Amino acid sequence: MSNSSVIDGDLYSSMSESEEEDVENSFFEGGESSSSVHDAQYFDDIIGEHVYKPDVPVQLSPFKGLIFKSLKLAIKMYSEYAEIGGFDVRLSTQSRFDNKIIKKKHVICNRGGKQKKKSCDTLGTSGVRRKRNSNSRAIGCQAKITFEPVYGTSDYKVFQFDELHNHPLEKRSELKKARQMSYSKKEFIVRASTSKIGPTMAHKLRASLRGGYEFVKPKVVDYKNLRRDINRVIGYKDTQMIVNTMNDRRAHYPNYSFEFNCQDDVLDCMFWADEMEKVYYAEFGDVISFDATFRTNKYRMVFVPFTAIDHHKKSVTVGCGLLSNESIESYSWLLKAFLKTHGKEPTLVLTDQDAAIKQAVENVFRNSKYQMIYLQTQTLEKGLLMKEFNLEDTRWFKDMFTIRDSWIPGYFSDIPMCGLMKTTSRSESMNSFFNTYSESGNLLLNFMMNYDTAIQKQRNTQRELDRVEIKAEEKEINCSCEHFKCMGVLCRHAFTIMMRCGVKEIPERYILKRWIKDVISRNYRFSSVQSDSGDCENVKLVNDSYYSFESCLDIVRDDKKRLALFAEKQQMLLKEFESDYISPGLKSKTDGEVVCKLLGVTIPIPEEINIHVPEVQSNKGSGIKKRIPSAGEVAYENSKKEHRMCSGCGKRVPHNLRTCPERVGAAKLAKDS
Repeated sequence: MSNSSVIDGDLYSSMSESEEEDVENSFFEGGESSSSVHDAQYFDDIIGEHVYKPDVPVQLSPFKGLIFKSLKLAIKMYSEYAEIGGFDVRLSTQSRFDNKIIKKKHVICNRGGKQKKKSCDTLGTSGVRRKRNSNSRAIGCQAKITFEPVYGTSDYKVFQFDELHNHPLEKRSELKKARQMSYSKKEFIVRASTSKIGPTMAHKLRASLRGGYEFVKPKVVDYKNLRRDINRVIGYKDTQMIVNTMNDRRAHYPNYSFEFNCQDDVLDCMFWADEMEKVYYAEFGDVISFDATFRTNKYRMVFVPFTAIDHHKKSVTVGCGLLSNESIESYSWLLKAFLKTHGKEPTLVLTDQDAAIKQAVENVFRNSKYQMIYLQTQTLEKGLLMKEFNLEDTRWFKDMFTIRDSWIPGYFSDIPMCGLMKTTSRSESMNSFFNTYSESGNLLLNFMMNYDTAIQKQRNTQRELDRVEIKAEEKEINCSCEHFKCMGVLCRHAFTIMMRCGVKEIPERYILKRWIKDVISRNYRFSSVQSDSGDCENVKLVNDSYYSFESCLDIVRDDKKRLALFAEKQQMLLKEFESDYISPGLKSKTDGEVVCKLLGVTIPIPEEINIHVPEVQSNKGSGIKKRIPSAGEVAYENSKKEHRMCSGCGKRVPHNLRTCPERVGAAKLAKDS
């Protein structure tokens, strides 16, 4: 082969200008490695001690003087040579002429260069401890290629080519290029995270679905690095992006509400409710419960879901908020946003003993009744209990007895539907439910994706529980137990009287709307939260395509002949699409456009930041509320204080070893004898 040969074959000269556009980045980021290049056996030709030569066919190896039509084609050739040879490459230095034309371009082995020496004193006492750089792979490999322009033309030729390496070469599947992920693989990792499946578990799941780890080229570290790169792109713009995204939903989603508040350009509070949550509140919002007990994001903002009970006696969300702190002002703002969104106050509000929440409820919900339910000893007579266990002087019991009208159910028996909730366990259960989908280290964008997934699960459960009820003629039945007034369903007493009187159908007035199957319009019940604010029709087509592919694969899986035909047609279809596809050329790091698409953010990453992320808060009790002991526990502790274990007789009695009657009697008897 002549040194003046020009590469003009199918492999290097058939690219259009648009296909050449981002060749420089094509071997740093992108999809799976091309299979059009001939595979070679993965073993090393060892030339002397610690010197390795790539095993690449001669017709695919570069040589000094080899000419290319453009620099990008030259770089593409060397990247394909490196892929077959078993090493990664990277662009190195370059020099230019005065007219900006590149004079020399160097492409080196990825393990070329030397590590920067950094001092690392593990015994130092300065307080600043440097970490060793264990990720660098630079070991001074001299393998490289240099290109220079051909005078008077736009061509480039090989000026220098060093093919020997000072390290063992790798299998093609172990190279960085082979481990790069396509968009669909990145989307799988992000979608898995919405169900609290981390990168490590997502990699295991992918391997199980593909039939083994050997079919999953990216490593676990690549899955982890994707999340790192996404967080790096978002960074301090997280709050601005979530506000922009929620404003976009408010502008495009039907009847969507979103409110937020900032303090000195820092996000302080936000509240949102979609159309379904508004419908739920309109029908079931007579009694609501809310509590703030856990933090679901990087900034430790408190998540506050508002909970009601639907016609299946299941908890449903009627609005949610995020607070940077648990002050009276923050809760007051949140309740005002809730009232503005829904337009009416609830009849009854249930929560715990948080003083800030109580004050905020009294300030905003002036017509609602506040019920602070926490204790489980509600059926006991407090006065007798306090007297029996000598608790009259216990401050805690005095305080609880003073506010008994806020937590004893008897004070709320006249409120319709108040019996639907008797403890804050509904709120605690809802908090636990959302916590299964979210992580404390999430950015706000990740948190919102997880929230959408959780809401879809909640509403799917409700659709599965729809049931049939019968309407009848209007009759009037009253019962002194007021079970219907309290619970919303007729009691056994009413049914007994109806049977004795020959009434075979439940009167229509006692079939409340909240228990009817179609209390929520079918238009709402079969709608779902759309976390992707992009082209809904495009999303539907993608999902339909996935379904069609998997269905076809299921049909032909056990028929080798048909399976081979199916695979052949898939390859033909892929080549047909690839022939017309112009690669956008992914950059070396996950760029903002890809991140926006992965997270369902339609608005580009903002350049100007007007809303900043809140500082990490150290809220009351570091986010852990002190549990209030029950009445029985208090009485038991008091009795323990009054009656200690006597080491003389071994009984829990109001005396000690010195005054123990048995010991004193035994001592006296021994003295007399």
